[in-house]
Amino acid sequence: MSRIRCKDTVPEMVVRRLTHQMGYRFRLHSSKLPGKPDLVFSRRHKVIFVHGCFWHMHSCSNGQVRPKNNAEFWQAKRVGNSERDKRSYAELRKTGWDTLVIWECETKNAEVLCQRIHAFLSE
Repeated sequence: MSRIRCKDTVPEMVVRRLTHQMGYRFRLHSSKLPGKPDLVFSRRHKVIFVHGCFWHMHSCSNGQVRPKNNAEFWQAKRVGNSERDKRSYAELRKTGWDTLVIWECETKNAEVLCQRIHAFLSE
């Protein structure tokens, strides 16, 4: 557990590099906002979360893996992460922020990811 990072992960760095190359400027991990979004675009009132498929229970094959050791603990932790995410998104929406969730598996195709980010930020 101690080696699992919550900041500067490989998928997050991919999204940050692409977003910066596209000309968008952002803040990182704002503790003032619910859920501490990974990228914050203050003037646009938009945030991007970059989630690991396993930790946040994505519907892809990586998110559906079930640990064999201490399975009950890990299932409870992962379900807790998902519920906390939903609460954070709802709070952000109430305060006027738009959210985009990018999953770890989606960072493999840079071209599609760029289109998705651009569409979200140019609305």
